[in-house]
Amino acid sequence: LDPQYFEAWVNRSVPLNALKRYQEACTSCEKAIALRPNDAQGWLNRGIALNGLQLHQKALHAYDQALTLRKDYAEAHANKGATLQELERLEEAITQYQTVRTLNPEMRWVYGSLLYTQSKICSWDHFDVELQNLSSMIMEGYQAIQPFPILALTDDPALHKVCAQSYGDANYPIQPSLGAIDRHVSNPRVTIAYFSADFHHHATSHLIAELFELHDKSQFRVIGFSFGPESKDAVRERLGNSLDELIDVRSKSDLEIAQLARQMGIDIAIDLKGYTQDSRPGIFAYRAAPIQVSYLGYPGTLGVPYIDYLIADATIIPKEAESYYCEQIVRLPHTYQVNDRQREIASVTMSRSSLGLPETGFVFACFNNNYKILPATFDRWMRILKATPGSILWLFEDNPLAAKNLKIAAEQRGVQSSRLIFAKRESLPVHLARHAYADLFLDTTPYNAHTTASDALWAGLPVLTLMGQSFASRVAASLLNAIGLPELITTTPEQYEARAIELALQPETLIAIKAKLAANRLSTPLFDTPLFTKHLESAYQQMYERY
Repeated sequence: LDPQYFEAWVNRSVPLNALKRYQEACTSCEKAIALRPNDAQGWLNRGIALNGLQLHQKALHAYDQALTLRKDYAEAHANKGATLQELERLEEAITQYQTVRTLNPEMRWVYGSLLYTQSKICSWDHFDVELQNLSSMIMEGYQAIQPFPILALTDDPALHKVCAQSYGDANYPIQPSLGAIDRHVSNPRVTIAYFSADFHHHATSHLIAELFELHDKSQFRVIGFSFGPESKDAVRERLGNSLDELIDVRSKSDLEIAQLARQMGIDIAIDLKGYTQDSRPGIFAYRAAPIQVSYLGYPGTLGVPYIDYLIADATIIPKEAESYYCEQIVRLPHTYQVNDRQREIASVTMSRSSLGLPETGFVFACFNNNYKILPATFDRWMRILKATPGSILWLFEDNPLAAKNLKIAAEQRGVQSSRLIFAKRESLPVHLARHAYADLFLDTTPYNAHTTASDALWAGLPVLTLMGQSFASRVAASLLNAIGLPELITTTPEQYEARAIELALQPETLIAIKAKLAANRLSTPLFDTPLFTKHLESAYQQMYERY
């Protein structure tokens, strides 16, 4: 009726972005901008669409145009901060989030985004006060932080549940438009489908690859729905060869993917992402399959009524903790985590000096992402170093700012910064090989080592953990129980510190633990992938029979 109608063009981009039809959203914004080049909203919406297309630099330009026109545009600052975070320009992202806090302190998710981004560079100014404020905001009903970051900031599973429910209600409510799903006719083969953005070189695929190969194809038809980036790496090829079908659904909306899953007769839909990066919970809000399961990617409740089951084990979620989860809990017999026995450990010649390590001295290691290192954990580590002369702490360098801040934090706690050594990112086989030069892996809490703990144990490096109350804080304990090393599980900070110091100062005790790990590596359930596969398939069969 009116092709010059600016508001219609600019508003049209909003549902197009929500439907992930980003190119059409861009076109709509370009029409709006042509009509009113000095209106900031058109530039903001264009930035959101460009970000959806992974054109981050162009998205930044669009946000900057919006901010040139309107310097106090809180939404533009927030979206610019999120894009800068994706580009690992973390200091700049923090500046944007701080600006939003000043302009609009109640804007959704920004309070938590700021604290989480600061934790990624190990910047802990006023951390305890900010975390207390954040926790209070969550319990009072404010949408202050997204669910994934809170897992690393606090060990309170009640808080995690409230946060997940708030986020799910706001962003992924039940979508009834497809109607009730028809009851399937019982078939000899159950059709299961794994949904993920990570069917390529990624930690999730490194864990799950052998499971796909071992699934009993006489009992199960196994489909992969991929909504991640296009990839032709070796991992993607391996996964594609082991699935009955691997379907690229990147360009489809959540509704279209759910429709496709229904048309294909998927019996059990397994979400491998939860609320992690590039996740698509909206697919399951439409009820893609009669049985919907959360597994592996997200260590906690999704807080929504349409995820029927959460796969765990008795260590991860004891009976008394079930009230913190909205899903029915499926407990596998040993550990919830699948593993791949084909992970290659490189045969490369290394030396301590080539790795940046001193020639002598006990090597504590932690290869977790730096955001998992909270001030309380770092305090413990520094006390451990003080009690073990000549020891060093070998950490993964997620980003240079984190390394710089951790060195400053060490000096502030009376430990020479030279006792912190940082490992750069490496290929997985080489990374696994360098574990041989560490003596003991010191775990983080409340967000444990997950894949990194399995990597360490696979490479023969003992992992010392502090088990907490939440899912994320109990994973390493689950793995240690499954490999027969419960003596490396502690339940108080005092126990954790004392055990680390004991193992560093009593080499015969650590030698005995390493020998036990070597003996248990292929004789206990943790790396018995065929046994794990049978247990998981039994769980799927029971879900199907109940349905």
